[in-house]
Amino acid sequence: MLALALLRDPKYRTYWIALFLSQLGTWMQAATQGWLVLELTGSAERLGLVVALQFLPSLLFSIPAGVLSDRYSRRNLLFITQGGMAVLAFGMFALIVTGLVRYEQVLVFAFLYGLFNAMDLPVRQAFTVELAGKERYPGAIALNSFGFNTSRLVGPALAGLLIAGFGLSWSYLANALSFIPLIAVLFITPSNKPQPQHSGVVEDAIEGLRFVWGHPLVRQVVVLVGLTSLLGMNFQTIVPSYARLELGLGAQGFGFLMSAVGLGSIVAALVQAIASRARPMRAVLGSIILGASLITLALPLPTLWVAVVLGIGGLGMITTMLNSNTTVQLIAPDRIRGRVMSVYSMVLLGSGPLGAYLSGFLIDALGARWGVAVMGLLTLTAALVMIRFPWPKVLAPTPAPKVEPPLPTPQVASD
Repeated sequence: MLALALLRDPKYRTYWIALFLSQLGTWMQAATQGWLVLELTGSAERLGLVVALQFLPSLLFSIPAGVLSDRYSRRNLLFITQGGMAVLAFGMFALIVTGLVRYEQVLVFAFLYGLFNAMDLPVRQAFTVELAGKERYPGAIALNSFGFNTSRLVGPALAGLLIAGFGLSWSYLANALSFIPLIAVLFITPSNKPQPQHSGVVEDAIEGLRFVWGHPLVRQVVVLVGLTSLLGMNFQTIVPSYARLELGLGAQGFGFLMSAVGLGSIVAALVQAIASRARPMRAVLGSIILGASLITLALPLPTLWVAVVLGIGGLGMITTMLNSNTTVQLIAPDRIRGRVMSVYSMVLLGSGPLGAYLSGFLIDALGARWGVAVMGLLTLTAALVMIRFPWPKVLAPTPAPKVEPPLPTPQVASD
């Protein structure tokens, strides 16, 4: 398994552990933010607006971030993004612990945090390939997804315990501190400078867009991810709203439901780690599973069965994301990888603002059960439309070309 081989690499193992700790703090903060907004406003629509503002920078700035990723040291760019998110998290901790926090401040925080994240995601994805190598990347993405979704499972549960025992502020402090190990790892990692670019910034950005649109499979993957993200991946709005407004749960019950999503995601990540290959067809099947699970939430289910259904939804979501991301990374040329992944990130996260607001609007208008079910129906319909296109079952990594040794120069005998 490529994932296990990467864990035996000390450099990559250290990076992965530090990244896991950072993601753990991020998920603690994400769970707490949803609960904070509902305590301040009691409105799913206003929660959707917060999530929308957090994703809006990805729509606006992902492509410029991809251009920067191909022009400058990715390690140095990650210093900026990770440090910026740490400072913002500490600032929110200070506002909450002093009792000065207001809904408008959460809106500003969400936008600024999303601004740093818009640059961080495409740069970090390209940096991962830089560390792991393209041939080992399917294992790297499976391993990273396992860590990401383990943190998705554990983080909200820890946040629920912190909220219940100590209050809302401590998850933000935990997130601020969680960036320190990754920043330390980046500090000792050598900086690789990309090849110098002689074209203009706009021309570079257009080249990435042209590649994505011109490659049929990459175009299909990006469209599928955009539709699924827009319609079905809005768990940051759906889960807290469903937990509080439909089930009447407290913070610990909310953390339990978020952890159920993470558990299903871990199962999907483990399956991908064993396969260590991109399977584009599974990306479409994952979206079908996600849509069907959200439709099921229209039923008046007890809390335990809601958790099971959310776990299945998490499995479907991560199946789509893993196979989509790996497919695009394996096809993208190294020279424009940052720009290609910035387009992917723009579509994945940039569709989030409208999706988050739409989810909150439908939940407020129709109630939690029927609002979520409508989003599921739209997700399922989009996936069934996309499955009509040709999708290869397996996409293996392209091996690096072998360089043949030069032939010996013939010796001419002298008289």
